[in-house]
Amino acid sequence: MLDNTSAKIAITLINNVGDVTIKKLIAYCGSFEEVFKAKKSCLIKIPGINDVIASNIIQSSNDVNLWKRVEEEIEFCNKNNIRVLSFSDDDFPYRLKHCEDAPATIFCLGNFNFNPKYSLSIVGTRSATNYGKLFCEKIINDFKNDGLNVTIVSGLAFGIDITAHKTAVENNLPNVAILAHGLDRIYPSEHKRIANILLNNGGLITEFLSKTKPEKPNFVKRNRIIAAMSDATLVVESKKDGGAMITANYAFEYNRDVLALPGRITDKQSEGPNFLIKSNKAFLVENSNDIYNALGWKIEKNKTKQQQSLMFDLTEDEKKIISIINENGDTPIDLIALKASLPISKVSVLLLNLEFNGIVNSHPGKVYSLNVKM
Repeated sequence: MLDNTSAKIAITLINNVGDVTIKKLIAYCGSFEEVFKAKKSCLIKIPGINDVIASNIIQSSNDVNLWKRVEEEIEFCNKNNIRVLSFSDDDFPYRLKHCEDAPATIFCLGNFNFNPKYSLSIVGTRSATNYGKLFCEKIINDFKNDGLNVTIVSGLAFGIDITAHKTAVENNLPNVAILAHGLDRIYPSEHKRIANILLNNGGLITEFLSKTKPEKPNFVKRNRIIAAMSDATLVVESKKDGGAMITANYAFEYNRDVLALPGRITDKQSEGPNFLIKSNKAFLVENSNDIYNALGWKIEKNKTKQQQSLMFDLTEDEKKIISIINENGDTPIDLIALKASLPISKVSVLLLNLEFNGIVNSHPGKVYSLNVKM
């Protein structure tokens, strides 16, 4: 039976008909259903629709196997509470809708706001370092501590992606994973548990039908959705030719802000972010305040009061460190350790805890400053 949902799915199965072409067809025909009812003589009058495409559309209208596949997909979606949305639907993600090459139809599973006030894509290498992971965790922790209900978007891959998803879950922040395959599977399979958990306050989105395998070209297509779903893309770590750089370039093309964590010039995993910064394609980001300033985000609760209350829960060693930084201003870790008469290994742990609580800021060269007024 030809209805809106079946037409949304069927049109994606027509040979030589991509997302941009689908949008042209809908603009001229009026709806997904009307595309399959149109005569060839009408179709070829549409700009960009040649004889081959028009013939493919007419043949698809009578293709028994195609419509059988559509019925299977609808049954799968109904059974698993999957929503089928098209760019013409009112609740289609508006950030995604504004991109010309955005998918005409997406499949969505979960419970989340498609159009949040704040949304940030976080991407990076699968071979993430502790430096990248800790930075990623701290940024998301700061969002929670600062009262910003930021929706985190990533690709569920190893490394930076899964670090972002897990940390968002731990902080009860909305959390969306964009997949490079159908919703009948999770890839990598090791992340199935976190994918199921994030459905409680987030979701999974894909443009691919069930039974679609996670093949290499699909990841490139997936990356454009990651970039399009957010106000900005943050590249934490990536080689210069890494997949995260593809996402960053999509974001740049979509006129979205690109943010990047700088790293040492000798580190392969920092090649990509350093290049983005050097070529003026990305804002240099060292902490959450850099993100707020770049994107114009406003902290929505009194951070100073929260920090003051935390001061009462500090250990004597932590209070000693704060006093040293307050007295000396921006202070390198070795000087802190010397004045506190503590080993650097212990001071590192204490500083990390203070940083997570928003009391100190870290700077290049292991220099620390206070983030509270004393």
